[in-house]
Amino acid sequence: MQITTQDQEVIIQQVKEFATEAHGDQRRKYSGERYMAHLLRVMNTCYLHLNTLPVLAAALLHDVLEDTPVTEADVRKFLHSVMVPEDAEHTLALVVELTDEYTKKKFPRLNRTERKHHERERLISISPEAQTIKYADIIDNSVDIVENDPDFALIFLNEYIEVLRGMDKGDQVLYREALKTVRSCLVNLYS
Repeated sequence: MQITTQDQEVIIQQVKEFATEAHGDQRRKYSGERYMAHLLRVMNTCYLHLNTLPVLAAALLHDVLEDTPVTEADVRKFLHSVMVPEDAEHTLALVVELTDEYTKKKFPRLNRTERKHHERERLISISPEAQTIKYADIIDNSVDIVENDPDFALIFLNEYIEVLRGMDKGDQVLYREALKTVRSCLVNLYS
C-alpha cells in the first residue's frame, strides 16, 4: 500500500509526539536543550539523504529504547497503531539496530574501551539504513561535544573515527559528511 506525502507527514507528527512524550523533560547533557531538538536534527539530516517513512521515524525514535523507560513492545504497539505493519516492523528493526547493546548497565565488568570496541563491531553489521541514521547522529553529537566538553571530546571523537572506519554501508554522501565533521571537530580541538 502506497502512502501519500500527506499521510507520511501525519505519521511523522504522531511519531514526534510519541518521542516527545517518551523523552519527557530530558535535556541534552551539555547544552541543556530539550532532547527532542537532537532527534529533530537527526531526522532532518536523514530527510536530505534517505527520505523514507521508516528511516525518518527511526531517526526520531533512535534513543527511545536506550534512554527512556519505553520498551520494544511499547514501540511496536505504537508503530502498529499509526503505520502499516510492514513500515512499523521496518521502523522498529531500525530502532533496535540503533540501540546500544554494550552499555555499562548490561556489561559492568567491561571498561569503556572494551564496550566501545564491541559496540563498534556490532555497528559494522547493521543495515545501511541504520548506518545512515547513525551518521546523522554522529554529526549532531560531534558538534555538541566539541562546543560543550572539549576535554572529553578528544576521546569521544576518536571513538567516532573508529566507528566510521568500518560503518561505511549507508548513504555515501552523508558518510563522507560525518567523517568530515568528526575530523573537522578534531582539528578545532587543536586550534
